[in-house]
Amino acid sequence: MVKIKNTFYVTTPLYYVNDKPHIGSAYTTIAADVLARFHRLKGEKVFFLTGTDEHGEKIAKAAAEKGKQPKEFLDELLPFFTDCWKKLNISHDYFIRTTDLMHEKAVIKFFKKIYDNGDIYLGEYEGHYCVPCESYYLESQLKGKNCPTCGKETQLMRENSYFFRLSKYQQALLGYIESNDFILPETRKNEIVNFIRQGLQDLSISRTSIKWGIPVPLNKNHVIYVWFDALLNYITAIGYGSDSKKFKSIWPADVHLMGKEIVRFHAVIWPAMLLSAGLELPKKVFGHGWLTVEGEKMSKSKGNVIDPIEVSEKYSVDAFRYFILREISFGSDGDYSEKALVQRINSELADGLGNLLNRTVVMIEKYFDGKIPKAVNISKEEKELRDLTLKKAVEAGKQIDLMEFHKALYSVWEIINASNKYINDMKPWELAKENQKEKLGNVLYTLAESLRITSILLLPFMPETAEKIQKQLGLEEQKFDDALKWNLIKEGTQTGKAEILFKKIEEKEEK
Repeated sequence: MVKIKNTFYVTTPLYYVNDKPHIGSAYTTIAADVLARFHRLKGEKVFFLTGTDEHGEKIAKAAAEKGKQPKEFLDELLPFFTDCWKKLNISHDYFIRTTDLMHEKAVIKFFKKIYDNGDIYLGEYEGHYCVPCESYYLESQLKGKNCPTCGKETQLMRENSYFFRLSKYQQALLGYIESNDFILPETRKNEIVNFIRQGLQDLSISRTSIKWGIPVPLNKNHVIYVWFDALLNYITAIGYGSDSKKFKSIWPADVHLMGKEIVRFHAVIWPAMLLSAGLELPKKVFGHGWLTVEGEKMSKSKGNVIDPIEVSEKYSVDAFRYFILREISFGSDGDYSEKALVQRINSELADGLGNLLNRTVVMIEKYFDGKIPKAVNISKEEKELRDLTLKKAVEAGKQIDLMEFHKALYSVWEIINASNKYINDMKPWELAKENQKEKLGNVLYTLAESLRITSILLLPFMPETAEKIQKQLGLEEQKFDDALKWNLIKEGTQTGKAEILFKKIEEKEEK
């Protein structure tokens, strides 16, 4: 029977709980939230998954240093993530923990399945192990004795291990990757293809030196490798091993979002695991770039790790969400700068969007008793703004679908800039003085419609701001299709009270 998928399924990676969320994890999660909100806006059924990775040596060591049991240690730290996502207005549908009993049972079921398929065998492994990255590396991959990813010193380890026949799926993976838009952006795809062509080696998927993990069902002296366990969250959270009907209605994932450093796990190991189990592969794996801070790599020693909550409390959640996706091309490396954030708040959010809304609502209140006027005999200028707005709305929708978030926001600001030019060119305050009521009504109705469409396009990025715009315009809930139509505001709609969206921030001069 052919499965009919009726859900848009988006995921973040699982985050390690032994540290607070930082700007990098917020970046991924906000991007996933934008996609989730956009597809809900289009009337689709959405499943948005995030969660925490809670097994492995790194967790066990951190707990022992605090004199706590791993689960106790994790339970105390978990609110850092759940509270952060709540404060950043993240609309996830499910938060999974790899210590959830449901997940652990499903992992064991999956392990047994691919063992029965002949893809797991017992052997001995020797390699250079990096505890922070939870990864083994060949000597040729090291930088001296150090991990090629995080730079920390590795440990030479030898132990009995169960292996997954990753090499068996080399050609199948190459075929899938090269014939589908599976890995984005293109640079990540090229990196993965080159990596696979060098030859895949079977993967060690159990540990005897670690006790904090899911026991291997065949041998309780082994625990399942943390990455093998964690990757399975994408299917265990939606019913694999517990609710087959739910699982079939949601899987495969439409997009897995992550930082570029873990694309290899998601684009090589994960699809090979799924091929072994006879399951469909995800549609897309998207690895975004790394963020620097004021041009420097983030590190605790430099004291430049950015707390997204602190920034949001200082400048507002929506300003932070807007900036992080407007400033940086999603997929490329980018830089976070507080100065650039303040400049965008002042020029784009306060002067651009906020001033436009405020002037429009105030004039409707002043000249039409707060009731949106009727548009009749519209002029060339009104038609030009209408046509540009509708054109940019279509473009923004396509750009969000392609995860070109900075381009989508640029398209929205083209509407805002054109609307500001229009209001300055038409000078409605002078039309009021000259008692040109009909022309004045046309101008204010056109501005209201432009702002209505702008609010819809901004909703995935800045949900609170979009809601405030719609409230001030007296509008009910909007759908994405409403952004592709004109003349939807009814004559006589009562506007709300004009309120400032964003206050300008005084920029401090550098000494």
